[in-house]
Amino acid sequence: MQIQLNNRALLRLSGSDAESFLQAQLSNDIAQLSERGVQLSAYCQHQGKILALFWVMRQSGDFLLSFPIGLLDTILPRLRMFVLMSDVSIEDITNEFLQVGHIDTTADNAHAINQRLAVEIAALESVTNIEFSNKSEWDKVCIETGLAEVVQETSEKFVPQMLNLDIDEIGVNFNKGCYPGQEVVARLHYLGKAKRRLFSFKSEVALTIGDLLYCESSKSARASGVVVSQVKCEAEFLCLATLEVAHKDDLITLNSADGAVLTRIEHE
Repeated sequence: MQIQLNNRALLRLSGSDAESFLQAQLSNDIAQLSERGVQLSAYCQHQGKILALFWVMRQSGDFLLSFPIGLLDTILPRLRMFVLMSDVSIEDITNEFLQVGHIDTTADNAHAINQRLAVEIAALESVTNIEFSNKSEWDKVCIETGLAEVVQETSEKFVPQMLNLDIDEIGVNFNKGCYPGQEVVARLHYLGKAKRRLFSFKSEVALTIGDLLYCESSKSARASGVVVSQVKCEAEFLCLATLEVAHKDDLITLNSADGAVLTRIEHE
């Protein structure tokens, strides 16, 4: 199944210092990125909050960064600001290529995201005769596999642990060098414990990214969680949302105590 991912920006980084530049900016270890893999990597501000969550890929000696297009106008100038005297060129190639998502299938030049999902960076002329499936199918599998996104509405709201990026170090490497926010992220890992994690839920009412999760038994002054992504699936809605771990088995409602009930999905 092939999906046109037309809601994503694409940057190309080239130059002799491109790898060391990314290594100093992102949460994962770029040196471990394979030629046909996608590496999840958080781009954080100094307080450890995620500005953008990149899909990082290698291509012909260069690096590609894929992320939601609503963040392009914020992320591109910020990255360029830190190039300084390095031999790094950052190009916006969003309109030069098509990002094609593959579900439970493979392609010779696709980059694997996880066991079910892959992304292909395709020349525009090579996909003229493809009949794409509905993008909701892609969003559904993202939720089923716990693949989080950070969009404009949720930028600077999560540290990596809230999106489970530290589990098996899928999006954070704790042995690499420094990057913006590294001290905060590492301190939580070594000296603390993540109080909020990413879970999947279903609901009978529509959800919006940024909606708040409410738990009456919580004593937190803030909301118990935030909707990270959502999709309508037949008669119900599915979502990924952060939630206080201590209350994962409690009654969770949407936005208030009187809101719609969310049912946590326990994956095998």
